[in-house]
This record gives sequence, C-alpha cells and structure tokens, in this order.
Amino acid sequence: MSERTSYAPGTPCWVELSGTPDIEASARFYGELFGWEVPELPTSAEMGGYRRAKVAGRDVAGVSPRMQEGQPTVWATYVSVADAGETLAKVGEAGGEVIAEPMDVMGLGTMAVFGDPTGAVCGIWQPGTFAGAELVNEAGCFGWNELGTRDTAAAKRFYTSVFGWGTQDEPSPRAGTYTIWKVGEAMVGGMLDITGFLPDEVPAHWLVYFTVESTDAAVESVKGGGGEVRMEPIDTPVGRFAVVADPHGAVFAVMQPSAETLANMP
Repeated sequence: MSERTSYAPGTPCWVELSGTPDIEASARFYGELFGWEVPELPTSAEMGGYRRAKVAGRDVAGVSPRMQEGQPTVWATYVSVADAGETLAKVGEAGGEVIAEPMDVMGLGTMAVFGDPTGAVCGIWQPGTFAGAELVNEAGCFGWNELGTRDTAAAKRFYTSVFGWGTQDEPSPRAGTYTIWKVGEAMVGGMLDITGFLPDEVPAHWLVYFTVESTDAAVESVKGGGGEVRMEPIDTPVGRFAVVADPHGAVFAVMQPSAETLANMP
C-alpha cells in the first residue's frame, strides 16, 4: 500500500472537497463511489463541521461544509511546504495573490491559500502533527494533481519560483505539450494548456485525479449518484480516465492506471 507519513516540500499532500452544501449527501456520494467512510470527528464542531474521509482507516481527503453564502463547491489541492509564511512571500514576489493568510489548524498544521497569476487557486500546508493524506495512489485515494491554464509560460515562471519545481515537457496527443512538475527526480504533478480544449468560461484550475479500479464503473457510479460526466472515458499511455462532477458541481477526475503505471508507482 502507498502509505505516507511525510511529504517532501513541494509535493501535493492533501486534497479537500471544499464548500459542500450538504456534507451528509457528499459522504453518501463519495462513499458509494470510492468506498469512503466520512465520520464526524471529535473536533468537527470546533472546525466548522470539517471531516476527513478514510480508506482502510487512513485519512485520504478533507470534506468541508459551505462556510459562506455563494461559496462554490470545489476540489482543492494543497502542497506541502516547510514554511507557509515564506512561501506566501514568494507568491507575492512572483505575481500571485494571497487569498487566505497562514492559519494554524489546531496544531495539525498551518494552511494558506493563494491564486496564481493565471487564475488558478492552490492551497499550501505546513505540517504540524498531520503531514497530509496517509494513503495515496490506491483505489479511492488521490493519485495526481494537474494544473489547467491558458498561460503555461507564466505558470512555469510562477511555480518554479514559489515551490522550486523542475519541469519536464512531453508531447501529448490531447494537449500538444504536457508539462510534468518535479521535485528533484520525483514527478509531483502536471500541467496542460486548456486553450481551445475547454470552454472559455472554465477558469484556470487545479484538477484532482482519484485512482479507481475501473474508470467505466466509476463513471456509472457518478451518474447513478446524481453527478455528471464532463469528459467521457479516454485511454492514455498512463491509464484510462474521465472527468466528472459530483451532484454539487465539484469537478474531479477518475483514473484507472495502466499496468506499467501501477508498476512504477512509489
């Protein structure tokens, strides 16, 4: 199993369903889809109703209720950092926008949120007693995080400055060029140009991919649970995936990794 007790700085470490208007309905939907248990925590009341989804008893994702009127329901990516304050200083220097200043979360860690110069929103997490997801790359767990933007050159300048990421460009049949974000030799995420690929009204964003045993079965589960299919299943060299949305509009991807991808997973 791909268990984690720590993350190298610059590595996506946590994903969160943010702004669900009905936490019990979301728990049912994702429970059917991924086999999650989403129990109320002893600290949930103190944290505004926040819960952590579990697979095999391990924390794999956050589930947060809507905190204010008009808040959208989205899947958010958090990147592990050594110092949240220093990271946000780099965000400002590189032309980004601080959306939420560093906030201690009951000793678990320090969180903050920023917007990059191309319009995508990303979170950061400075670990305290909690490093992030305890299980990744397994069925029902996140396995990849991907930036979709209309200005990949600006995004490269920004994220290499903020996180120190390296980049590796590869040809892509669906996007022309696909960029892999790297921490050292480790691949930690991806990026593609969504110009002409997605409707103009879709903003730049970070997309969370969840690993599944069968993409087609996952898509049927999404449909049966009241969600929508935004992109039908397609095959790629790394696996078969689809882009879907839950009943409240949160968009995410489901990926059935290829045998080669599974063999190379850390």
